[in-house]
Amino acid sequence: MSSPSDSLLELACACGVSTSFTNWKGEEVRVPADAIAEVLAALGVDATDPDAALRARHEEAWQRLLPPSLVVVAGAPSTVPVHVLSGAAVELLLTLEDGAERALQSSGDVQTRSVGGKKIDELTVPLPQDLPLGYHFLRAVSGSESADAVLVVTPPWLGLPDILGDGPAWGFAAQLYSVRSRDSWGVGDLADLTRLAAWSGDLGADYVLINPVHAAEPVAPLEPSPYLPSSRRFFNPLYLRVEDVPEYGELDDEERAGIEALAAEVHDEVDDKDIIDRDTSWTAKRAALELLHRAPRLPGREQEYGAYRERHGEALRRFATWNALAVEHGSDYRTWPAELQDVAGHAVADYAAEHAAEIDFEMWLQWQLDEQLERAQARAADAGMSLGIMHDLAVGVHPGGADAWRLRDAYATGIRVGAPPDAFNQVGQDWQQPPWRPDRLEALAYAPFRDLIANVLHHAGGVRIDHIIGLFRLWWVPEGRTPAEGTYVRYNHEAMIGILALEAQRAGAVVVGEDLGVVEPSAREYLKERGILGTSILWFERGEDGNPLPAEKWRELCLASATTHDLPPNAGYLTGAHVELRNELGLLTRPVEEEKAADEADRASWLAELRGRGLLRDDASIEDTITALHRYLTLAPSRLLNVALTDAVGDRRTQNQPGTEDEYPNWRIPLSGPDGTPLLLEDVLTSPRAAALAQVLAAPHSPQQHALHGPPELEDDENVAPRPEEDIADLARAVPDVTDHGHPFPTR
Repeated sequence: MSSPSDSLLELACACGVSTSFTNWKGEEVRVPADAIAEVLAALGVDATDPDAALRARHEEAWQRLLPPSLVVVAGAPSTVPVHVLSGAAVELLLTLEDGAERALQSSGDVQTRSVGGKKIDELTVPLPQDLPLGYHFLRAVSGSESADAVLVVTPPWLGLPDILGDGPAWGFAAQLYSVRSRDSWGVGDLADLTRLAAWSGDLGADYVLINPVHAAEPVAPLEPSPYLPSSRRFFNPLYLRVEDVPEYGELDDEERAGIEALAAEVHDEVDDKDIIDRDTSWTAKRAALELLHRAPRLPGREQEYGAYRERHGEALRRFATWNALAVEHGSDYRTWPAELQDVAGHAVADYAAEHAAEIDFEMWLQWQLDEQLERAQARAADAGMSLGIMHDLAVGVHPGGADAWRLRDAYATGIRVGAPPDAFNQVGQDWQQPPWRPDRLEALAYAPFRDLIANVLHHAGGVRIDHIIGLFRLWWVPEGRTPAEGTYVRYNHEAMIGILALEAQRAGAVVVGEDLGVVEPSAREYLKERGILGTSILWFERGEDGNPLPAEKWRELCLASATTHDLPPNAGYLTGAHVELRNELGLLTRPVEEEKAADEADRASWLAELRGRGLLRDDASIEDTITALHRYLTLAPSRLLNVALTDAVGDRRTQNQPGTEDEYPNWRIPLSGPDGTPLLLEDVLTSPRAAALAQVLAAPHSPQQHALHGPPELEDDENVAPRPEEDIADLARAVPDVTDHGHPFPTR
């Protein structure tokens, strides 16, 4: 392992590449020179001669009349640098989003530098502080030169929509694919979401948070992980309810019988399976949707479809083209014929012209998704929900998928995103995703980012940003290296958080950042300053002394939950089964008995906290304990509270075991009851257990209500007697000293 030279360290710093970091044990780790050079190469920087590369980087900005884009905060003093030949005049015109124009003047400050044999002046142009929010355009003309730049004015603060009022709001979190009904084709769909939202609203919930429903492959086999999509910009037609497509009602008897036969085949194949079978479901559903696509549309419907295509423009056409190509050549564009790998090439244009019908089908699917998502959000609002549907935004995309193909220049090659080793994933993580290049995002005025945020919020009241710290820095792992051999690369978080806040404010939506794991304190503080909510998971909330952090000290601006999809549901977590599973899968780096002891101590300390608050009896059952965990959430000042649907029905099985692929059936576990029997949505909607847990969050609470001896219903209700097989009194032993291992790093 070679140490980097001072010049390489300076170059890396200028490019936002970390040369050292602090690991989960608090130790400083220095990144070797060859790893730094590989990351710089992925940023388009040749580190063979670091001094020359550094000079070129410093001179690059001076050779541009304007920067490609600038993101500022409304009302804050800001300037834009303009570079002209020394002594040359410049005219600056700002065109606002609404078409209004303003002439700008440079200040008296001028710096001069010799660049490429020419003397260049840098003029400082102050921007008006009364600029409206939005995307504006700045044009500079100096002699025969001209340049354009995008100016984005963002809100200083987002916060929560006024409709939420001053009190806490709450909602369910569900893995939608796992919430199947009798009528869905083996996979929970948007009609199921609509019913789930209506039920949740009737119980007093303000939102339903679902897994990412980003687009997957167009044909089987489908990637099971919702966090490794083909595209984040578009949605997954697997979630369509075939029978809810308007043209279904216009089919003749024979055509409808054909679709009913396809549905029956799916039910015969998957209904008795204890696993989510996306491939069987989607293969049949796609065949049915192809038939519906060919059905005649009324003139009004055709007009609506045309408006949808126009609204999404070239991005939709290229996405649909990738899908059509993938059906023929496979779902990884890197294996296609070379001429088809270039999205802007003649071969792709020729293919699109020859396969217009197939491409139209892919665009039509997205239109149907847009309509069914709109219907789900409208039904949620009708049921009294303040926010309605809250989507989840994955960190990245599949390296051979639609986004990586149509936006290839925006992604780094030879790099995978992941996470360094941490207490929960001690060998690190490889998420198999290419990262965005921060320099290319700036050059594109962050258009890829703002487009996907706008689309995911189009019919939603909120979005959860998975691993939001990735907007500050991402763990880059050069290909051929282990996850432990990567380093952090920084992004312009002020620009990306600003655009996120702008799009959310326009949508009237809330933004929740999943800020678990190794997080710089300054990042959390910045998110708080911009009104972006964080995430608190009960089991990970600990003070500096390692003991449970009292609920009253939790953050106000956050979503608080008793679990997350990367942990087992609490009915499973309370038994410590996750340690056994990680041991079986070879994911531990210390002896299993040591891991078990630490895990049991962690859980026991929290159970002691619940008992100390009068929320939990010594002889409590697991169901009682889950209720107590959620009562504890109501003591926190957190503005959003969350109930995992798995906790509401007593499910025990892990949805996702981080650090595994095929070793464990990640993202394929159906929603199940305490005995492991799969449940249907109809079972959830009539579940007394789920309704009772919802009432814990729905009822008004105050610290006085949770006195030392607990609320009356806990003491007097004879229905809470423990079941011997679920007795967890053995976890009530004296609590030893607990070491704070920190939050587990976010996982896919």
